Formats: sequence, C-alpha cells, structure tokens
Amino acid sequence: MLKTALRNFGTLTSKKPVYKKLQTRFNKLYDETTAMPLFLRLAWHDAGTFDAATKTGGPNGSIRFDKELAHGANAGLTWARDQIVIIKADFPDVNYADLIQAGGYIAVEYCKGPAIAFKFGRKEAPDDSHCTPDGRLPDAKLGADHLRSVFGRMGFNDKEIVALSGAHTLGLAHKDRSGFEGEWTTNSNTFDNAYFTELLKPQPNPKLLRLPTDVCLLHDKKMRKWVDKFAFDSADFFKEYAKAHKKLSELGN
Repeated sequence: MLKTALRNFGTLTSKKPVYKKLQTRFNKLYDETTAMPLFLRLAWHDAGTFDAATKTGGPNGSIRFDKELAHGANAGLTWARDQIVIIKADFPDVNYADLIQAGGYIAVEYCKGPAIAFKFGRKEAPDDSHCTPDGRLPDAKLGADHLRSVFGRMGFNDKEIVALSGAHTLGLAHKDRSGFEGEWTTNSNTFDNAYFTELLKPQPNPKLLRLPTDVCLLHDKKMRKWVDKFAFDSADFFKEYAKAHKKLSELGN
C-alpha cells in the first residue's frame, strides 16, 4: 500500500503540461486581481492544520468546506475558495488538494519568488468530516514558544519556521480579519527578503506592520540567527523558503 501511494504521488510529476495550463490560468487571475497573497494564504491555511502525531489535517483541500472556512484564522478567504471552485470546473482531473497548493506555488513565482517543483497526487478530503478543530493555525498575538508548538506539531525546525515567516513579505493584514492592519514591506506584491531587512532596522518604519510573531524572531537567539542570515543572503532565503514551502505543501502525503 505504501509503495502504491508513493508511486501515485511521485509519478504524477509527469503532468507538467497540466501544471503549465494551471500557471496560465492562475497568472491571468493574478494579472486581473493582484490576489497572489490571498491564494498563498489559502494554500498555507489548508496545509497548516497538519498534526504529525495523529496524521490529521494538512493539504487535503478541506479548507474548501464552509465548516473550515468559518475558523477564525480563515476570515477573508471565501472569495479565494470560490475562485478555486471555478478553476476546478476547467480542471476536472486535478483534485482540490493539488489545486489549492498549485495556486500558492504559482503565486510565489508570479511575485518573483522561487520556482518550486510541484507534485500532483495529494489525498483530497471527500467531505467536511475531515476538517480539523479550530485553533491549529498560528496566533499572531503570541510568541516564539507558540510558533514552535504550532510548527513543531507539523515537524518544522527553527530555520524552517523563520524561512516560512518570510512569506509575510507578500500581502497585508486586515483589521477585520486578523485584528491587525498594514503591510510588512513597502512592496507587498514582490517576493524577496525585505521582510527580514525591515525587521533588522533599528528604527522601525511606522507605516509598516510588526506582529508579535514577527518581533519574537528578533528576541529569540535561535531564531534570530536565521533572520540575520536571510536578511543578508537573499539566495539562501529563497533556497530555504522553497524547501520549507514544499514540505508544508506535501505534509501527510
């Protein structure tokens, strides 16, 4: 059974023409809406519920169900989910789990971030009984111990946590969704290492956002070393981010 699952997950990389068509479709949507950060968030939140101990949650497409969309951390994602449903109608052979993660990969690359090798074959949640309880995603009001608890549950170490935090270089927070308002960088549609360079500035830009989960990366010695490294080496950030994002998007598969 394990060999079959691995074979199904791996050999589906031959669907490169399908992925190219998905890129074309998502890129057109991103040209029209600049909603790249929203689709990256949708992909992350679908994957970020994974629990390695119980083998529940993860990138299985369960976020498409209203039951999971109603979770507090998923506020503002309904429109993105609805767009996924529309795209799915044109790609009947691509399941929701893969489609949602593809949208995240393509968003990163569209914004000049790393191109991440995509694999098809994730297991799709058939109904909302596979939705996990609310509360598995990070809480922006908390600190390093909380981040280690949430990401450690999925199997991530400090370097991976900091690398993934760098995705805040894209998009902005909305008060009606998270309780916070603003952008992390001055160019929120470009994927680069500006999140880290902004964090290291001794005088924070008052127009930019710093969440407690951002600031804690500076004060925790084990995490701070990765902030420093990624701020001064964008190539290393891209490399480590791509690995961590790929890992997140394939949890449980």
